[in-house]
Amino acid sequence: MNLLVRINLALALAFTLATLAVGWACSTMLRAHAKQEALHEAALMIDSAGSMRAYTSEEIVPLLNAQMAKDFLPQSIPSYAATQNFLKLRDHHPDYAYREATLNPTNLRDHAVDWEADIVQKFRNDPHTQELVGERDTPMGRSLYLARPIQAEPKCVPAAAPASLIARYGGNNGFGWEPHEIVGAQLVSVPLAAATANADRIFRSVMTAIVAILATALVIVNIVLYFAVVRPVRHIARLAEEVSLGNTAAGEFPARGSSELKDLARSFNRMRTSLAKAMKLLDS
Repeated sequence: MNLLVRINLALALAFTLATLAVGWACSTMLRAHAKQEALHEAALMIDSAGSMRAYTSEEIVPLLNAQMAKDFLPQSIPSYAATQNFLKLRDHHPDYAYREATLNPTNLRDHAVDWEADIVQKFRNDPHTQELVGERDTPMGRSLYLARPIQAEPKCVPAAAPASLIARYGGNNGFGWEPHEIVGAQLVSVPLAAATANADRIFRSVMTAIVAILATALVIVNIVLYFAVVRPVRHIARLAEEVSLGNTAAGEFPARGSSELKDLARSFNRMRTSLAKAMKLLDS
């Protein structure tokens, strides 16, 4: 195995290990960034829902109080307003979702399904937990969810509820909770597919650029090695072979190139001169 092949094998191994290390680090950072981006979207959505709830409670409900005595309007419920707003969003972005999942809701539409009930139970088991983040598989692909607890209002008994509300929903659902008891969770789900696909696209571009740079570097190193080391050494080796066979007419060893090659050529020239003197002494 000649010198150039050995150097290429060593460089190829080093470049491969470096590419794998950079690829792993790059992939890890990009996927973490994609998840952080999805989490930021989820936080923005859940904060928007909170703003809609506050707007409905502070500005819409006072305008409907007179009418509510005769006919209960679901539009006066802050959670209903937030949920309806995000249902409109789903018309254009079906993979985004907002739910106010409750264990015993007044409106059965808000009843928590199994995985939502598990999250609500986690909040109930640890009342100090104010936020949960996780991932789950959905028919639309991998999704990230952000959840915050919902507490019962202080007056959560049928006797304190408007008669129009009882007439619409009955007195069996949505009541019986202790004040400030955790009864449900605000849940926002955002897709990870788009963020992950973007991270993968960036990863492929970065890795392609790295491989191209390393391949170019390998070619340049080979060119430099060939002209600066391999070709001069081969030339010196041919001259040394001729001298060893007794060809005294062979040319001088070239004293050019790197300092190491110059030193090698000078050593061979001195050895050649010494050999010629020795041969003359033997002849005489």
